[in-house]
Amino acid sequence: MQTFRSQIAANRRNSVLLVLIVIGLLVLMGFSIGYALSGEPTGGLGLMGVAGVLAIVMSLAAYFSGDRLVLAASGAREITEQDAPQLYNVVREMSIAANVPVPRVYIIDDTAPNAFATGRDPKHASVAATTGLLEKLDREELQGVIGHEMSHVANLDVRFALLVGVLVGVVALISDMFLRSAFWFGGGRRSSSREGGGLAAIMFVVAIVLAILAPIAARLVQLAVSRQREYLADATSVELTRNPYGLQRALAKIATDTEVLEVANRATQHMYITNPIKKFESRRSGLFSTHPPIVDRINRLRVLTGETPLSGQTLGTLAGLD
Repeated sequence: MQTFRSQIAANRRNSVLLVLIVIGLLVLMGFSIGYALSGEPTGGLGLMGVAGVLAIVMSLAAYFSGDRLVLAASGAREITEQDAPQLYNVVREMSIAANVPVPRVYIIDDTAPNAFATGRDPKHASVAATTGLLEKLDREELQGVIGHEMSHVANLDVRFALLVGVLVGVVALISDMFLRSAFWFGGGRRSSSREGGGLAAIMFVVAIVLAILAPIAARLVQLAVSRQREYLADATSVELTRNPYGLQRALAKIATDTEVLEVANRATQHMYITNPIKKFESRRSGLFSTHPPIVDRINRLRVLTGETPLSGQTLGTLAGLD
């Protein structure tokens, strides 16, 4: 039988592999575009260096200010233990279980049940929960959700997502700059290609293809990383709470709740325990999914306890929710 430890190990390996794919895309695209623009290999190496510096600068900016922006955009307000004793108590329990400092606790005044964690490291972490989550979940279910969020903190998922997001952003930025330059200065590029020979012309074609396809591929990998980290947090939550049933029930309740989380948007949706943007909302985009299907997440938890996967009418009711 699969254990939560084997799930955790597999999800970590998959996440690292996906990040390496994004780095490979950035290196390959940077070199080919630099070569195409200069007609020489040194130009490719130079642009790779520029991409690396750009990624570092963007990472530092997001590293030190990203959490504050997310909390502000979500309308979260910091609370004390007197404001929500049970939430604070559960957060403290899960912090002890995860062996991390107790994070700052925030509340989002919204009836839709959901939660997220943010912060660059465990010493600067914050957990935010909606009032709907506190009203609609019992203590075991709340433990499962907070265990999931504390897992994101302990596993450094926010930092991991930041790295991937910056890499994807640099890929998109370099791609857009190259396509614009190729359009406006195509004549000069053809002259350079003739001077550099057939290889330069080939690299120019390769660069065009990569500039079009690499941002799409990088975005798909980013979403895959996000889904893997959700699986990882689910499995780690079970390790912390020793109770897969609370999280199972919580995921089902949150996913099937019809309340709309008004403050959520496409920039922050990946941070929540389940996608806060419902399928029936006009702002929803079904092309890319930031979360694994709820049924799949619940079934993975059921495997840990030797239960049979959801099927039949039950599966049909939850199928497709994410």
